[in-house]
Amino acid sequence: MKLTVVGGGSTYTPELIDGFARLRDTLPVEELVLVDPAAERLELVGGLARRIFAKQGHPGRIVTTSDLDAGVEGADAVLLQLRVGGQAARQQDETWPLECGCVGQETTGAGGLAKALRTVPVVLDIAERVRRTNPDAWIIDFTNPVGIVTRALLQAGHKAVGLCNVAIGFQRKFAGLLGVSPADVHLDHVGLNHLTWETGVRLGGPEGENVLPKLLAEHGDAVADDLRLPRSLVDRLGVVPSYYLRYFYAHDAVVEELRTKPSRAAEVAAMERELLTMYGDPALDEKPELLARRGGAFYSEAAVDLAASLLGGGGSPYQVVNTYNRGTLPFLPDDAVIEVQAAVSSKGPTPLPVQAVDPLYAGLMANVTAYEDLALEAALRGGRDRVFRALLAHPLVGQYAYADTLTDQLIAHNREHLAWA
Repeated sequence: MKLTVVGGGSTYTPELIDGFARLRDTLPVEELVLVDPAAERLELVGGLARRIFAKQGHPGRIVTTSDLDAGVEGADAVLLQLRVGGQAARQQDETWPLECGCVGQETTGAGGLAKALRTVPVVLDIAERVRRTNPDAWIIDFTNPVGIVTRALLQAGHKAVGLCNVAIGFQRKFAGLLGVSPADVHLDHVGLNHLTWETGVRLGGPEGENVLPKLLAEHGDAVADDLRLPRSLVDRLGVVPSYYLRYFYAHDAVVEELRTKPSRAAEVAAMERELLTMYGDPALDEKPELLARRGGAFYSEAAVDLAASLLGGGGSPYQVVNTYNRGTLPFLPDDAVIEVQAAVSSKGPTPLPVQAVDPLYAGLMANVTAYEDLALEAALRGGRDRVFRALLAHPLVGQYAYADTLTDQLIAHNREHLAWA
């Protein structure tokens, strides 16, 4: 089995490597190719990756290359984890929206749109090259904004599934609070990427007992603290929102907070410099503890599980993925990309039935789906008016004066990445 990671020079990659090494019985990788144009960075990451495999006795071969076509040729699955523009672009995404009093964040709001505009054309080019050299390969997208990027891939006819680590993070957290194995926890997870709610926590599978009321009654403070939302709000909702819902439910407070502290991009950039120094140490043969603060927790386990199922192996029977709606949520178009539990096989994901969704959540999903429609149109066709329409539709912007100003800012800060600008 050959797997290729595009963006293999990411500081995330040792987390992925560690998962491949530990879970080699689930996903027996024979050749792992790390592709990245940043040669020096790639060699640091690749060196550590080989040492991790060697320490854990993994027999697979790790190859590093900047040649995308060679890297994806013959791959059974291609994982995308790239960041167009690097941390410098992320720093901009997180700062200029604040000037209008809007959240600055790299996956939602104006910053998220900027990332989508930079990313979609690049990902589609990569996917076309994968299709030319290896049309049967699955594409697993971990590149944000996952919902929009996955929809672009699916619309272009690619064998693609989107992946996020929010659900597996909740699964592990809830299992710890309940004192059970993570494999025993099944989430009723519903929404769009980075706009999801856990409406049930079931023991033993999709038909198991719903222990969410018990979880909130006994551990509501811990859950609310992780979300950085008031316990009283979580109790009133009766569900567990993704921590990204804080940008919607506490928008103005978050803006004030972001204005008074260093950006997450600045923190991550400093962390990455330290991590790359660590990776260059020939004595290091395991992922460093600092990596846990970088983000992407449990990404490796989710990726291994998904790849194993798609490639006909022993993945979990049900996994949370991003895929076409196709009637699962009747209030959204069939071609919307939703994030829900699905049965995953070599034929791809099939969403499980979802109980009726409370209008409180369905309404926001519909609003953001409309934004994603317009965002993808702007990413594919370009143009100031399309950018403006997407921003005007986004519930974190929504006012024409803000949308006008943010459109100009977005284009000014991203001109080098926008072929039409």
